Amino acid sequence: MADNGTLTWLGHAAFRLDSPGGRRIYIDPFLNGNPTCPPNEVEPEHVDAILLTHGHDDHLGDTIALAQRFSCPVFAQVELRGWLSTKGLPENMQEAFNKGGTVDVLGLKVTLTHGNHSSSVFDDGRFAYVGESCGFVIELESGYTLYVAGDTNVFGDMALIARIYEPDLVVLPIGDHFTMGPREAAVALELLSAKRCVPCHYGTFGLLTGTPEALRELAPNVQIETPEPGGSVEL
Repeated sequence: MADNGTLTWLGHAAFRLDSPGGRRIYIDPFLNGNPTCPPNEVEPEHVDAILLTHGHDDHLGDTIALAQRFSCPVFAQVELRGWLSTKGLPENMQEAFNKGGTVDVLGLKVTLTHGNHSSSVFDDGRFAYVGESCGFVIELESGYTLYVAGDTNVFGDMALIARIYEPDLVVLPIGDHFTMGPREAAVALELLSAKRCVPCHYGTFGLLTGTPEALRELAPNVQIETPEPGGSVEL
């Protein structure tokens, strides 16, 4: 079996991606304040880059502190990346991109995709809108491809993501209330022609009632991977 690295769930929608080339990428690093993040994962020992799907607190998380601590790049949609440059991060247009665009992230190819959700930060006593919620297609050095949907409902153009990028693994929110639940996620898996899925954005708070068990019942032909927070799946 080829070495394609690992994907570690850190609770909620936070992930650590360890690529086959030795890169350590954090996705939506909501660590401190995340009730499901294991204590030994709250303070990372190393971060090579950060990917952000959108600006909500439960995804932005520790981004600013980690970027400053490790002097690592932060890749996000133009408006969110621009807002971060007003909060102590260097302005860097190479790290600001938009839907359909592909950038090189330390040897990985990362494409920003559409997502149906909102994106805002609570800043200086008011909500500031920082672009739109997005997803990522990540092609590893080995050619293995992940689709991380970010916060979204199901949308028909997921079929285009499947057609263009042919992801080997998909990461979908299933908690319901703020994102799609299992019923929509099952349709998303169908549109994506998915064989393997890691669900997320469930179980963190009481409002998030969707479960992997419900998704398994609705998508019996898809391998649903359910590591415990802090657990990893081989890619």
